[in-house]
Amino acid sequence: MLSKTAQSRLLTVRAAADRLGVAYSTLKQWIYDGSVRTTRTNGGHHRIAESEVLRLQMAPAGRAVSRAPKPSPAAHGVLVALSGRNQLRGIVDEVRSDGLLSQVRLRIGDQVLTAVITRDAVNELKLKKGDEAVAIIKSTEVMIGRLR
Repeated sequence: MLSKTAQSRLLTVRAAADRLGVAYSTLKQWIYDGSVRTTRTNGGHHRIAESEVLRLQMAPAGRAVSRAPKPSPAAHGVLVALSGRNQLRGIVDEVRSDGLLSQVRLRIGDQVLTAVITRDAVNELKLKKGDEAVAIIKSTEVMIGRLR
């Protein structure tokens, strides 16, 4: 069991991700691939020392860690540029979340597009039924089918 002093210097993965300005799922991937040093609780949960967060914040340019602050609420809704060319505008028909993932159904004309994204992304975008949204499609494969 960790001492009270040691525990106060350890952060949950979510708290560390907030401090670093990255998504929870991104930080978890860094933990799994060994880029971030953690301590495990008796229950198996990862905790990150404040000193490790500082190390990540001070990482040299070009490293995976973003040192940019989170955008202010006033900056939300402004998409300056995006390299993806396949962008489809639509209305959110449904958002279903379970565990780490969410299923988002976007109505585009008389078609429905379904995407599975992280729950964190849904929360950050504040997606709910009736919202306008853009599906950005980046794919390395295209499948063709025929109607019968």
